[in-house]
Amino acid sequence: NVADIKKLKSVGICTIKGIQMTTRRALCNVKGLSEAKVDKIKEAANKLIEPGFLTAFEYSEKRKMVFHITTGSQEFDKLLGGGIESMAITEAFGEFRTGKTQLSHTLCVTAQLPGAGGYSGGKIIFIDTENTFRPDRLRDIADRFSVDHDAVLDNVLYARAYTSEHQMELLDYVAAKFHEEAGIFKLLIIDSIMALFRVDFSGRGELAERQQKLAQMLSRLQKISEGRFFSLIF
Repeated sequence: NVADIKKLKSVGICTIKGIQMTTRRALCNVKGLSEAKVDKIKEAANKLIEPGFLTAFEYSEKRKMVFHITTGSQEFDKLLGGGIESMAITEAFGEFRTGKTQLSHTLCVTAQLPGAGGYSGGKIIFIDTENTFRPDRLRDIADRFSVDHDAVLDNVLYARAYTSEHQMELLDYVAAKFHEEAGIFKLLIIDSIMALFRVDFSGRGELAERQQKLAQMLSRLQKISEGRFFSLIF
């Protein structure tokens, strides 16, 4: 019913596929859903979804819908097999001041530009955990690619995350937003995914819990990226 759909959407589960990709245990943790209700939801979802098997040919055809977002560097794109791949998670890592945040800002612009394989560009969501996002940097990069400053900034949806829990809550919003505006958003950037976990779980005795929470977030991100044709980088 409508009330149950609202409860599912409140935690970022907006599709039948999303229900299939969520465990019964996780669904039972949704406020207002009993075990009996969850069993009914799962049963109804399974009736609407085809079996998960495809032939290799069918999967190959599906992969043709994957697009790549240019990094702004031809050499870097070659290393990545064409750029940042959709329906996948890309991790940028390195020492301090090696250009990770600069790459994130550049992608905020290049993701809006038409590219190879019929890619038409789209909007971006940027989750900032370290207060490193600077709109002025986007203006400078927009100049490099000869695109309008205001249009570039208007196509980037920004949020500041303050705790690891808040970061997860923002992902629920992202999942709902991608569902509401299907095909509009092409890139999700989290800069950086680890920063708040290091702060919230700083003791050695909290390492196991930190890794568990981080694994849950990565699983959440994987489900979001697989279910929609967009790219994700952190």
